[in-house]
Amino acid sequence: MDKIADAFGISLDYLVGEGINSSFDKQTLKRLQEIQNMKPDFKVHLFSIIDSVIRDYKTQQAYTS
Repeated sequence: MDKIADAFGISLDYLVGEGINSSFDKQTLKRLQEIQNMKPDFKVHLFSIIDSVIRDYKTQQAYTS
């Protein structure tokens, strides 16, 4: 099964539908892997941007509910 997951570029838990990665689509997993390979200072900057977008989204959702 490991070879099948490698051939499709996905994790083994995604392939069998278990674990946290099973809920992510292939493109999201690829992005997460790319982020994981970044230098720490790039990650800090990126996560700051992501956190701002998530905060804004949650605020918007709170006001539309």
